[in-house]
Amino acid sequence: MAQQEVRPAPGRNGFKYRQRYGVIVICTDEAHQQEVYQALKRAGYTLKVVAV
Repeated sequence: MAQQEVRPAPGRNGFKYRQRYGVIVICTDEAHQQEVYQALKRAGYTLKVVAV
């Protein structure tokens, strides 16, 4: 008989996630977003671009 892999139970809502922290920078337009992205990238930050 094959052994089953034991996985930790998901959270109450069924999602498993790892806690993360971030900062949202409010940009005036897409060009400003690109400038801010490039400046933070050069500074060594890990970034994720979003539009909301």
